[in-house]
Amino acid sequence: MALRFAREKPRALFIADRDLAGAEAVARECGGTAVACDVSKESEIQALVKRAGEIDVFVANAGIATGGGVETPDAEWQRIWEINLMAHVWAARALMPRWAERGSGYWLSTASAAGLLTMVGGLPYSITKHAVVSLCEWLAITYGNKGIKVSCLCPLFVNTELMRGALTELGGASVLASGTVIEPPQVADAVVAGIDAEKFLILPHPEVATYFQRKATDYDRWLAGMRKLNAMI
Repeated sequence: MALRFAREKPRALFIADRDLAGAEAVARECGGTAVACDVSKESEIQALVKRAGEIDVFVANAGIATGGGVETPDAEWQRIWEINLMAHVWAARALMPRWAERGSGYWLSTASAAGLLTMVGGLPYSITKHAVVSLCEWLAITYGNKGIKVSCLCPLFVNTELMRGALTELGGASVLASGTVIEPPQVADAVVAGIDAEKFLILPHPEVATYFQRKATDYDRWLAGMRKLNAMI
């Protein structure tokens, strides 16, 4: 996304990551500024927002995947909750008041198709991604009349380190059983197009809209289909 955003010639572009060396490598490619930031700490998000200054578009993109169900240890629940959800809440807490006062701002959260549907075998991931979708809905409802635009990115399978790591988790086999794996540049193009069109749901995989519609129109049938997918693992 940073590389794709750079083609839009923004006034400034900040790339924040816990891995500063990685952020610096991307910054060199796109002419941006790298900032070390651990989004599991609200203080570091506040420092990032302060460092960036006048922010026009904020992308809450950091995320981790944790497999397992209700037996997942509390420490893992806390970690994924902080990174996948609270990082978005903390960033919104830092940005929304100043954007509302200014009358403009664009918020993008990376959720997942798992936030509209459910990731088989990955309860913590599914719950946190559902929560991100809900947060974005609330932000759009609460701040939409104050000049603030909100988008929620919900891809299915993308060829990233996170997806490749998920293959080793319970439920990772579902990646091979269903859906199309696309490349990061395809997602980045969809994001820019979605922001340009001011779309709330950005769906790089068109089939996600179809699955979501089927879920809404016949929940029991959708659950039966998901149980069938679960049995394949």
